[in-house]
Amino acid sequence: MIGKLTGRLDTAGSDGVLIDVGGVGYVVSVSARTLAALPPPGSACSLLVETMVREDAITLYGFIDVAERAAFRTLLTVQGVGAKVALALLGTLSPGQLAAAIAGGDRAVLSRAPGVGPRLAARLVTELKDKAGFAEAVPFAPVTAGVPAPPSDPLLADVLSALANLGYRRAEAEPVVTAARAARGEAATVEAVLTDALRALAKA
Repeated sequence: MIGKLTGRLDTAGSDGVLIDVGGVGYVVSVSARTLAALPPPGSACSLLVETMVREDAITLYGFIDVAERAAFRTLLTVQGVGAKVALALLGTLSPGQLAAAIAGGDRAVLSRAPGVGPRLAARLVTELKDKAGFAEAVPFAPVTAGVPAPPSDPLLADVLSALANLGYRRAEAEPVVTAARAARGEAATVEAVLTDALRALAKA
């Protein structure tokens, strides 16, 4: 099971995000709230993850903090609430607002979320009125400082990614790649710089 992903945000859209972790891209569904809190594509990011395994698919759902993940898990215990509706609720209301609406029996507020009608809102209030403690969860930082941002030069980023897939640490590879890139100048290509870097690393 995947519980957390830390890497580089490749792309982000209304249908989810793609996170590059060591050259492997993970498609993660997120709420509108989490999507708005993420850094720009190309930046380092970290998400808590809920993994759902079915016979025909493995789906990942990402959360910006512990409270949102706890709320997601709690919402799924309600009959008629699937992952799509749970994300819609969390995209409309923060975990704190959601907990307050449930505790106060405010069906109108709950019904603001896409896919939540009066009957489902009533069921949420009835079934979760004693389970709203998820709002007290400790926040989780979306960006991990220990994850270096990728180089601004796309060529360098591609070469470093290729070397990472071959088992080279960025700390040892980056100086060699930078030197190889500079030596090639305007004629540099990913293939050429990668070849030069591998030769230099082999001699080290």
